[in-house]
Amino acid sequence: MSQPQLRNLPSVDALLQDHTLRDLAHRYGHAIVVDACRGALDGARASILAGADAPMPALLIDDVRERAERAVRPSLAPVINATGVIIHTNLGRAPLSEDTLAAMRTTAQGYSNLEYDLDAGERGSRHAHAESIITRLTGAEAALVVNNNAAAVMLILAAFARGKHAIVSRGQLVEICGGFRIPEVMQQSGATLIEVGTTNRTYIDDYARAVTDATTLLMRVHSSNFKVIGFTHEATLEELAALAHSRDLLCVDDLGSGALIDTSAYGLAHEPMPQESLAAGADLVSFSGDKLLGGPQAGIIVGKKSAVDALKKYPLTRALRVDKVTLAGVQATLLHYLKNEAAKKIPVWSMIAATPEELNARAQKWVERLRAAKLDAAVIDAASTVGGGSLPGETLPTRALALTVASPDEFAARLRQNVPAIVVRIEEGRVVFDPRTVLAVEEDALLAGIERVAKMRGFDMRSSI
Repeated sequence: MSQPQLRNLPSVDALLQDHTLRDLAHRYGHAIVVDACRGALDGARASILAGADAPMPALLIDDVRERAERAVRPSLAPVINATGVIIHTNLGRAPLSEDTLAAMRTTAQGYSNLEYDLDAGERGSRHAHAESIITRLTGAEAALVVNNNAAAVMLILAAFARGKHAIVSRGQLVEICGGFRIPEVMQQSGATLIEVGTTNRTYIDDYARAVTDATTLLMRVHSSNFKVIGFTHEATLEELAALAHSRDLLCVDDLGSGALIDTSAYGLAHEPMPQESLAAGADLVSFSGDKLLGGPQAGIIVGKKSAVDALKKYPLTRALRVDKVTLAGVQATLLHYLKNEAAKKIPVWSMIAATPEELNARAQKWVERLRAAKLDAAVIDAASTVGGGSLPGETLPTRALALTVASPDEFAARLRQNVPAIVVRIEEGRVVFDPRTVLAVEEDALLAGIERVAKMRGFDMRSSI
């Protein structure tokens, strides 16, 4: 039965005569379309052998077109984040401000004074461009930008503790996203990790007893994406700095997320800030540029000039340095803080600052449009999170769109295949869209995507409840 059906399939050459595919070959190249034809025909043969009829010519052409378009579509693509997780590590962390994007584009499209001193007319240093703004904002004597905070930690340990001892509390030997483990980073740097205290309680005397002639630094690591509660104790940074300086050691603080604004002003727990760490006596502080700072991926090191200058000269720094585009983005992001406009201009902070009333108004507008399209939509109370290893356990009240459908998991899967992809969360059997993390410019695409998925052939919108 299948043999006659198989004979009904056209050859690759016959398919290529179709005017639609000729146009595709002109746009994408002959080889791409040929591969798409072969894939479509292989799929059709497999379906026929499984008992299906040969596809209609128009459906076969559509299959070829979809395969060709998929082949030339970049795998890294825009995503609408409707999850309510503000710094979503899997979705690229912090969206950038318009000024930051403009600065990066301007710097990328031509030449720049990356390592050229325009006043002196001679070679300059790339480290100078963001340093003055960072030091002004944090009160540090000097600063250095590398490609992420893991690189910052690695660089500090390699430069100052390779072949020596670095002391850290057991309660701070964290693993964050992507399997990044502090003990393993310390090992890669060539430093010997000396663990002190216990998981829940570490005292300054624990550090003091562990200091030997091989010790070069005491390190505090921010717990990032977890918290220890109950019967706990942790030596303060002031205590660590005092002990370090009394023994001629360095005090290093790895803050992780890098808040330059007090998060408690927005109803959240207080996230440690670089300027506080420096004031407490830390010699070097490292933090991320793409988490709570709200800029492009980067690691920022601030601290004593002598220590930072030593890092700038260390050979590994060249391997970890950032390019001109990232520097332009970091500089533009920091300028928002300098001009006291971060809460308005930096998306991460605009999202944190959004009130339930503002979010409710947006969610209500979404519901009105979707109800007009005959969808079962409602506005519900929900909670947003900061994410990105910042403020574990902390949430922000929000008002979200809840969609009732027969199969929430399937609906969410189809949303992820939309262009642009839409990522949501499922709560209590409903598909939930949090406006806190949806940019205003994305609203039309979000709603159009929901409507498109709802109209897809073969999807049942009726609730099973």
